[in-house]
Amino acid sequence: MKMRKFGISFWFYCVLLLLHSSKGEIHENGYLVYCPCMGRFGNQADHFLGVLGFAKGINRSLVLPPWVEYKFGESRSRQIPFDTYFKIEPLQKFHDVILMKDFMENEAKEIWTPEKRTAFCYMPRGENNSCNAKQGNPFGPFWDTFNIDFVSSEFYNPLHYDVYHSDVAKKWMEKYPSKDYPVLAFTGAPASFPVQKDNVYLQKYLVWSEKIDQMANTFMKEVLPSGGFIGIHLRNGIDWVRTCEHVPQTPILFSSPQCFGYQSEYGPTTSESCFPSKDTIIQQIRRVMRSMKDVASIFVASDSNHMITELKETFNHLAVEKYPENNPHVDLAILGRANHFIGNCVSSFSAFVKRERDVRGFPSSFWAFPPKKSTVRDEL
Repeated sequence: MKMRKFGISFWFYCVLLLLHSSKGEIHENGYLVYCPCMGRFGNQADHFLGVLGFAKGINRSLVLPPWVEYKFGESRSRQIPFDTYFKIEPLQKFHDVILMKDFMENEAKEIWTPEKRTAFCYMPRGENNSCNAKQGNPFGPFWDTFNIDFVSSEFYNPLHYDVYHSDVAKKWMEKYPSKDYPVLAFTGAPASFPVQKDNVYLQKYLVWSEKIDQMANTFMKEVLPSGGFIGIHLRNGIDWVRTCEHVPQTPILFSSPQCFGYQSEYGPTTSESCFPSKDTIIQQIRRVMRSMKDVASIFVASDSNHMITELKETFNHLAVEKYPENNPHVDLAILGRANHFIGNCVSSFSAFVKRERDVRGFPSSFWAFPPKKSTVRDEL
């Protein structure tokens, strides 16, 4: 009986020791926390891939932030848990990650108590020689979601985020060792936009959640007729029209490097690739149809005008559909499953689809790219 008690106690002690050791190892590496405070989902996704690569490079556990969303008529942003849209397990195959809610409820209580919370930024933001990490929307609402206030600021200039082509990762670890700085909390994403070329491949670790998968598959099964379908993305809201007006003065605009190259090696961004005309859209869909068999439908995702009527009039033998609700994440998941996708060179929303399809080996193309060299009219 005594031996049995000793055996149970011994193994219980071993389990506790193992858990403590594992926890200690995570703490020893330190954490990276950041606010995805620039743009909407497409921009935040670009930044996320960069932060994931950066966290891996400086060997810190990445705290997965909620996605920042905005609802018309509301003055404060909403914070949507990361795993609402994506699975955690695939990311853990690449690097150690933890949901921000779990981090704040567990690890932060031990290593990041309120009096130790320093905000990191490249240079002072606003007044008082401070990062002013909570000034404005979405900054304030983001940190308030987790009751986080900062007691000091740290300016990391001249360090940068490219851990692939320099010794900057070593410099980060030397300047901010985890024993002295267990948490690096950035006021914005420590990553470039658009996503650095070296981080594009990390898209394969972003896998849609079961909920998003189910919604996309249900729509495809119940709404789209059997057969292949072309997925298209149309950016044509008034804000996008104004954005595209800057193309002549901005050869590299938003996600345009996905088409024209990071050094404009394939030419400057064109106005037509940013805001394609109706003729371009119709002709390009026709061109794709000629290369496909058994096309039964066109699925349209758009921020404004889906052109459903115009497309039905032109392609009256096909079903032309859009998702019935305003749900950009389901739009993305459906576009990722299309037999062929046509996107916008400049849009980070299109860039997300293109990266996902590249991972799967699915074909994609872009409006007005490559630029046409002739005016020969396309015929169906």
